[in-house]
Amino acid sequence: MEKRLDVVVVGAGIAGLTAAALLAREGLTVELLEAHQQSGGCAGTFRRGPYTFDVGATQVAGLEPGGSHQRLLAHFALPLPQATPLDPACVVDLADGQPPVRIWRDPERWAAEREQQFPGSGRFWQLCAVLHQANWAFAGRDPVLPPRTLWDLGQLLPALRPVNLASGLLAGATVADLLALTGCGGDPRLRRFLDLQLRLYSQEPAERTAALYGATVLAMGQAPLGLWHLQGSMQVLSQQLEQALAAGGGQLRLRHLVNGLERSGSHWLVRGERLGPGTRREPFAMAAADVVLALPVQSLPELLGAQLPAGYRQRLANLGDPSGALVFYGAVARDRLPAECPAHLQMDWTEPGSLFVSVSREGDGRAPVGQATVIASVFKPARPWFALEPAAYDQTKATAQAGIQRGLQQLLGVAPEQWRHGELATPRGFARWTSRPFGFVGGLGQHPSRFGPFGLASRPPLPGLWLCGDSIHPGEGTAAVGLSALMACRQLLAERGQTLSLSGLST
Repeated sequence: MEKRLDVVVVGAGIAGLTAAALLAREGLTVELLEAHQQSGGCAGTFRRGPYTFDVGATQVAGLEPGGSHQRLLAHFALPLPQATPLDPACVVDLADGQPPVRIWRDPERWAAEREQQFPGSGRFWQLCAVLHQANWAFAGRDPVLPPRTLWDLGQLLPALRPVNLASGLLAGATVADLLALTGCGGDPRLRRFLDLQLRLYSQEPAERTAALYGATVLAMGQAPLGLWHLQGSMQVLSQQLEQALAAGGGQLRLRHLVNGLERSGSHWLVRGERLGPGTRREPFAMAAADVVLALPVQSLPELLGAQLPAGYRQRLANLGDPSGALVFYGAVARDRLPAECPAHLQMDWTEPGSLFVSVSREGDGRAPVGQATVIASVFKPARPWFALEPAAYDQTKATAQAGIQRGLQQLLGVAPEQWRHGELATPRGFARWTSRPFGFVGGLGQHPSRFGPFGLASRPPLPGLWLCGDSIHPGEGTAAVGLSALMACRQLLAERGQTLSLSGLST
């Protein structure tokens, strides 16, 4: 056995980096293992010649005062990354011949836009605002959800207020139920807008998105919160967290693929392979009192084998698959784009599906002057891509890329021959990049049965094992997975008799 550590963290996406940095700062010996050649995971970056592309995530929340990234970076004594607030946060083209919906940062301007686009929907948005305000204040008090021990319950109960108990009556409701409750269920255009937006953040349409979750994600684009465009690339978040990990004495081990965990007495044995040049692989093993998994929960059966309790294994099987993604990475001369082209757009499109599009800003480090990168994402089931024979895979991939480019031609006016660079990533590519099963992205769908108190706990039923990331409350997105890491670290440290408090932690 090579090493004996306090903690091994597996997976160097934003959740794993945050967890490792927090624990190292508290004086624990920590190693962070990542199969890829760089950190970041789905919030990472890659280059093609002069172009820098964000792999998956292209916008950030939580940089405002009191936001999760702001609090964590202040805790590590690191500055906020250079970023610009998105205004509009997104422009949504419903492809119905009417003007697109502009999600303005200013709340009053957004309210006026909503009334113009969806007349008579005010009651729905008012109810969402009430739920969001209650949810946001509750989240700021750092509850533990779902609770599994008396300590967890002791963190949850003080965070509750009467308004949270009242909104809890809607814990089993969906966003579609809120539409019905407010008499707004008969507006198909509003429903389509909600389906498109919620699919980005909850993996589900309005009829399957938890009301309490949906009310908050629908408000993320407005001040005093907001969505942000990072200068440089999404990788700057990972780089800052790497600095925090190193400052605490922790180690990041890239190209270390973990393929087995075994409980042995009071420790976990972590086994895997160091990935060398070409096909060279060398086994490694280390022991740790605790293991934090910043991985999709679909990885657990293979990692743990027979140690995983049968009931828990069945629960994981019943969750269903997260989404896969098709992502087109393109580059184009900026003068080929519409004047005042927004940074983020969404369009209702049929084949291969609705598009979420991110366009780089002039001078943001992603493309040379006078050029722009364009990233267009489509959520699709992941498993079918792995059943395709090579010829069928190539043909299906080419068909999907052509469909996305047709959509971009309608949305942006860029003809297929005008792309200076263009390539498509499928779930197979995401599986290679992230080592996620089937290249799943975005965590669990935020259905009422999987949200908040009904979701998976960061304490699985195995001692010394902890979960964080987009499968755990509060869900997907860099801001959310940072909070999941904070929650898991507070629990882990409490087991050791230590207390973790961030600067400005509400009580």
